[in-house]
Amino acid sequence: MKIKTDAKFFWQLFKSTFIVSMFTVGGGYVIIPLLKAKYVDEYHWISEEETLNMVAIAQSTPGVMAVNTAIMLGYRMAGVLGALTGMFATILPPLIIITIVATFYDFVAQNEQVKLVLKGMQCGATALLLNVAIDLLQKQFSKKLFLPLAIIFGTFIANIFFDVNIMLLVAIDGAIGFLLLRDKKYS
Repeated sequence: MKIKTDAKFFWQLFKSTFIVSMFTVGGGYVIIPLLKAKYVDEYHWISEEETLNMVAIAQSTPGVMAVNTAIMLGYRMAGVLGALTGMFATILPPLIIITIVATFYDFVAQNEQVKLVLKGMQCGATALLLNVAIDLLQKQFSKKLFLPLAIIFGTFIANIFFDVNIMLLVAIDGAIGFLLLRDKKYS
């Protein structure tokens, strides 16, 4: 589904992606609730399932997850020009912030107020990630399907208790999904 691609649309895509990028603090996964709030709930540009699919693909491709997701979203909405718009809007906030921080590094690195702000932002990012995890887990429980729940808990246990490398677990989970979740009744 293509959306109207006039100048107003591209400005809205740029502005909203820029704002999402500004608040993606704490790693790529924080982008999930922000994408959902902006593009699923507010603009209705994509579905929640499409958002999760984009994030899964972005996570498994080389590069920064937020940038990869913005490129896919932009491409989905408006082709190559949309992908470029999403990419620049996502790259710009960190570029600006890093430039400012690098310019005033000594002041920023030693400033107690900045340290407190960053600590508060880390707490908020953790809460957002926990919210997404609980939401996704509830959706899997509501489907009452054994295999997806087994994958979730097996991955959690393997990583937390047996310190299995997360990249290996993602690859194994992908293979299990490819081999065993083809039948719609299991997914």
